[in-house]
Amino acid sequence: MLISRTLIDAATAANLPPDEVLFVDCRFDLVDAAKGDRDYAESHIPGAVRADLDRELADMPTPTPVDERGRHPLPDRDAFEAFLSRIGWRPDVQVVAYDGAGGALAAARFWWLARLAGLDNVAVLDGGWPAWIAAKLPVDSVVPTRAPTSVELRFDPAGTATVDELTTGLASGRIVLLDARATPRYRGEVEPLDPVAGHVPGARNRPFADNLDGHGFFRRPEELHKAFEAIIGPHKADEVVHMCGSGVTACHNLLAMEYAGLCGSRLFAPSWSGWVADQSRAVATGDH
Repeated sequence: MLISRTLIDAATAANLPPDEVLFVDCRFDLVDAAKGDRDYAESHIPGAVRADLDRELADMPTPTPVDERGRHPLPDRDAFEAFLSRIGWRPDVQVVAYDGAGGALAAARFWWLARLAGLDNVAVLDGGWPAWIAAKLPVDSVVPTRAPTSVELRFDPAGTATVDELTTGLASGRIVLLDARATPRYRGEVEPLDPVAGHVPGARNRPFADNLDGHGFFRRPEELHKAFEAIIGPHKADEVVHMCGSGVTACHNLLAMEYAGLCGSRLFAPSWSGWVADQSRAVATGDH
């Protein structure tokens, strides 16, 4: 069953037959990494399984200092495959990922990893956990028992951009690099997480928060389409590469572009944390 491959609203998700939907709870807090597990244990969407950013959606722990893979390196194929097997993923179920931040932490990351692995039947819950609660939909604290399944995946290398591709593409003007971090971090005015402030020279700022309206829901597809076209100019979607601090919130921009019908953009997974791990790389500050 394929209901959506980008976003799904709470009412539609709640009405899916239990045996035809798999909810994935991706709630995470960058300041308190254990909070997502506590929140899940307290209450979650009935039947939801847990996907933790550090355990299942990244290859952690990272070395200290952070290496060129960044603060949240991509999990390898075998690890993600084993995770999907443990939670009983099947190709005939609609997967609905949610978090507490409108998809930014880290439901969009799960969505993007799933797409990288060739899964089409995965959507992000529009408005996330807050929307589910606001709609007064059922919750419980029961940890479901799901029979494991046999899963075979292949990560598509075309979905990511390497450092060499990035630097070459920026130098030639062939690639547009969008940085999803908040503007003060992009400008280098503040840097709460990484050792160097600023951005990759040539990157353009597209804060992921701009994808959401004042209620935490994604803006309309046509509105997002217009906004992204304004920043990428004449470039096609497949010439766009996304980054952020560690390759998590950048996935929100990937999701927003696809929801807007702009398909084919890629992720620079190491993002800023991986870029500055090599001190020889140039750093820009300000608006350009």
